[in-house]
Amino acid sequence: MKHLYLQEEHEIFRKALRKFLEKEAYPFYEQWEEERIIPRAFWEKMGAQGYLCPDVDEKYGGSGVDWGFSVVINEELERVGSGLVGIGLHSDIVIPYITAFGTEEQKTRWLPKCVTGETITAIAMTEPGAGSDLANIQTTAILDGDHYVLNGQKTFITNGIHADLVIVACKTDPKATPKHKGVSLLVVERDTVGFSRGRKLNKVGLHSQDTAELIFEDAKVPKENLLGEEGKGFQYLMEKLQQERLLVAIAAQAAAEKMFEMTMSYVKSRQAFGVPISKFQNTQFKMAEMATEIEMGRAFLDQLIAEHMNKQEVVNKVSMAKWKLTETARKIATECMQLHGGYGYMEEYEIARRYRDIPVASIYAGTNEIMKTIIAKNLGF
Repeated sequence: MKHLYLQEEHEIFRKALRKFLEKEAYPFYEQWEEERIIPRAFWEKMGAQGYLCPDVDEKYGGSGVDWGFSVVINEELERVGSGLVGIGLHSDIVIPYITAFGTEEQKTRWLPKCVTGETITAIAMTEPGAGSDLANIQTTAILDGDHYVLNGQKTFITNGIHADLVIVACKTDPKATPKHKGVSLLVVERDTVGFSRGRKLNKVGLHSQDTAELIFEDAKVPKENLLGEEGKGFQYLMEKLQQERLLVAIAAQAAAEKMFEMTMSYVKSRQAFGVPISKFQNTQFKMAEMATEIEMGRAFLDQLIAEHMNKQEVVNKVSMAKWKLTETARKIATECMQLHGGYGYMEEYEIARRYRDIPVASIYAGTNEIMKTIIAKNLGF
């Protein structure tokens, strides 16, 4: 199916990227899963080829291209494995905060190395006691002369081990009413005194993706590292969470398509009772059902991406896509594993990894229950 937002140059780009990944990612991905981390060298190779932050302006080292190139990158990375999600987070979730709200000095200081992969970024919102309810975060940053004194703990932070630059959601006014008016965004650099990493978290899936706890104990952050204005952090987060949720939907759709492809190949080759299991009516019906859901999901998603690129208001549709496509991908993972039979439960078959990796998509970037709450509110409830 022809994507509404892609031109010939995007498809040429996709072919080059896929060739790069076939050489630099696919052969090593299972090793990275076992080692529980993506090597920094891979990030730098991505940067050297222009595959990081492609929409960043050329004057900061980017390519200045449209967001369709980012969609292509995220789809192709997901086809390799969901553990590469941290790269999309860096390029298309964290960096847009700096390009949108950063000063010229901040952009000049940080963006060039983010584009090359020398600097890896993260965003720290979630805390042990605050996930979807961002207005109730407890991390504080109190201005003291030329520095903010930052105290608190963050958890489930993607790129948490590698990160050289972390955008931290914190309370610069803990007594603000309403509470969200006290939230600001601070950029914390790797060598900041008082900033340390906790555990690298042991997850059910996404094994190669480094996820960590971050700890701030009287961390001194220069006031020049405030991103945007004090008290507007919650507003900034709500604005940028839409693209983050769209990225989750894109990854879920790409994962569903990849699982379907590998299962189609398997059922045609696997024999039972003297014939390929693709000859059985149950298999055909299951594949037909999945093909229908995938095709419908792709049609909705492509229209949504086109609208997002045209800067249309898509909050409701993004919420719909995020919950529906992640739920569909979870369902497809289950059906595909079942069609693989006992082999599907073996780690040497990719469907086993996919089955482990996909459930978290309905949790991060705002749970699917939060997505339904947003939709219900916009319906007038």
